[in-house]
Amino acid sequence: MNKSELYKALNYVNHSREKRMEMATLVIENSSLVAPLLQIAMEVNDPISCRACWVLEFTSKEKLSFIFPHINTFTAILEKVYLQPAVRPIAKICERLIISYFTVDKNRTQEVLTDAHLQTIATACFDWLIGEHKVAAKAYSMTSLLLLGQKYTWIHPELKLVLEQNYAQGSAAYKARARHTLAKLK
Repeated sequence: MNKSELYKALNYVNHSREKRMEMATLVIENSSLVAPLLQIAMEVNDPISCRACWVLEFTSKEKLSFIFPHINTFTAILEKVYLQPAVRPIAKICERLIISYFTVDKNRTQEVLTDAHLQTIATACFDWLIGEHKVAAKAYSMTSLLLLGQKYTWIHPELKLVLEQNYAQGSAAYKARARHTLAKLK
């Protein structure tokens, strides 16, 4: 399957877990599809890019390592993605990467992610946390930033400040996650 065939196939992917998993399974069975999937995801003005992001999220859940050879392309997407249906899955992938990076056991994620990648993820997470995004992207960002603060001392004070400033106008779900994060910051 080439990029144009993959693009056409993404037209049939909808919000259902079944369709997203069906396409992710296709990618898992053929890892050469990750590169064209990321290329489609990079076309951030095209609504089909959101579907590519959904499939990337489901693929990363099963095989996070599929992103590793393309980590530079993935992190380049972070500053560009803005459509709500794309931001959430990209933020979730970032959370998975950061959780994997900060596990105690040595793993491939720790070898692949450089300081530049980690700082790009931190910047994107702050942008999603501060910006007009839905609570899921903000929650994933809080988790990522909480962990990244273990490596970069400047993150925790900034995270605390942002959460405290935005707490009053946040939704119930935002407030719950913010309380949880603030409790861990103390």
